[in-house]
Amino acid sequence: MYTYYISVGSNMGDKKGYIHSAFQSLQQHEAVSKVISSTLIETEPWGYTEQDTFVNGMWFCESTLEPHQMLGLIQCLEKGAGRKRLIHWGPRTLDLDIILVYDIEGKMISLCDESLVIPHPHFWNRNFVLEPLSQLLPTFTYKGTKIVDRLAQLGA
Repeated sequence: MYTYYISVGSNMGDKKGYIHSAFQSLQQHEAVSKVISSTLIETEPWGYTEQDTFVNGMWFCESTLEPHQMLGLIQCLEKGAGRKRLIHWGPRTLDLDIILVYDIEGKMISLCDESLVIPHPHFWNRNFVLEPLSQLLPTFTYKGTKIVDRLAQLGA
């Protein structure tokens, strides 16, 4: 069993509708249980900034899927929402990223290959990831810094 923290975002069309639909699909997947969402927040774009604001949040779930299988599942959810990868960090109907993964013993998994990097390489520098993550994992500490302190450092 794995525990996942998945960042969710949308900035095209029915933003909350895309997120809600994907959340329901994740809840209904046979290998996924205990799906919980943070509140959704509106945020400014990061990276490529010439685009509409985002709705962002964080999902917690437990699953028997190993990380690459979970990546495949969330990419299917993105595709189901009509996601097209045209501009790096550009507009998207649905963006799902695996941020953190814990194994059955509660140990954080670290993984780096051509298709997946865990923890997500940019998560510690993004308010739109850390703010919702702090709702679901308020005692989280990374590299000796508490999430609330990191949010303060970033000016959240």
